[in-house]
Amino acid sequence: MRMIKLRGIGLRRIASAGAGLRTIASAVAGLRRTASAGAGRLAIGLRVLGPRRIRAAWAVPAAVAVLLLGHRLVPNTLWHLGSLLEALLPWLGLAVPVLLLAALLRRSRRLAVAALLPALAWTSAFGGRLLSGGDGGDGAYDLTVVQHNVAAQNEDPRGTARALAATGADLVAVEELMDPATAVYEQELAAAYPYRARSGTVGLWSRHPLSDVRPVDLKPSGLQVYWKRGLRAVAHTPDGEVAVYVAHLPSVRFGGLSGFTSERRDESAGKLAAVLDAEPLQRVILAGDFNSTLDDRGLAPVTSRLTAARSGFDFSWPAAFPVARIDQILCRDLTPVRTWTLPATGSDHLPVAARIRVNGSSA
Repeated sequence: MRMIKLRGIGLRRIASAGAGLRTIASAVAGLRRTASAGAGRLAIGLRVLGPRRIRAAWAVPAAVAVLLLGHRLVPNTLWHLGSLLEALLPWLGLAVPVLLLAALLRRSRRLAVAALLPALAWTSAFGGRLLSGGDGGDGAYDLTVVQHNVAAQNEDPRGTARALAATGADLVAVEELMDPATAVYEQELAAAYPYRARSGTVGLWSRHPLSDVRPVDLKPSGLQVYWKRGLRAVAHTPDGEVAVYVAHLPSVRFGGLSGFTSERRDESAGKLAAVLDAEPLQRVILAGDFNSTLDDRGLAPVTSRLTAARSGFDFSWPAAFPVARIDQILCRDLTPVRTWTLPATGSDHLPVAARIRVNGSSA
């Protein structure tokens, strides 16, 4: 009888343990069903998200390509964003290596293919400059022009003047000439450049005789301070007379609610264009600090009238790490052969040099 009771107790324990196992098994099965349902919902979500990811993968490359080729479509009505974009336009090409790196990390062929869009757009816009880049190499030329904003805060004007004299250029255009440094430039450049002209803070040194020197009024309206930053002279070169202009257009700023403030610069560019239209001599050289790149639509009144001397990118500012070519040399009825930047001086700008061929010369 006792054995029967013991057996009953054992059977009850076994039955109880079996019920516990069935409960655990049921719970595990429930978890499996839940996990399966969750995985199904996740798969559905990923299938829905997949096209979105594909669209996102193409959105950024397509936007960069559109900006590169259609930058003129970006309006200037808000903060002059169009001009700001154009001032830094070549740097949009940095999107290509960034996109390729992202494609590599994500192992995404679609993103890698999409990166071809801005790559092709950048090549279309700027590839020609890379092919024409150089440091003043081969090509017949008659004149060499150097343009340099020597910087009012230049702590080594003597060294800067000597560097300019060593270029051997026919014409040297400078901006931000300030006393007493001006006397240093005159002293150091006198031997190589016996002819000079100055108007306010801009100057011109020449190996060839100069005549008909006069200031050029580029002062924006409403500006009450002393402001003389343009001159015109006639250089009597071995190949004939050339009207030479030196111009320093107003600075631009970006900040706060005002955005990219280029109104004064644009107004001065319009005044300079009117002066160029009235120039009686056909051959013209214009050198100066334009405070923007030649892609900037704000300079179109000038750039549409002259031929830019531009090879490669020749970034000239800031000297420590140049990101933009704002120092320009342009001409009319003359052919630019090469341009290049020169080693840094005491200025925050790099000097820019150009070799120019006089049309019809035997050079």
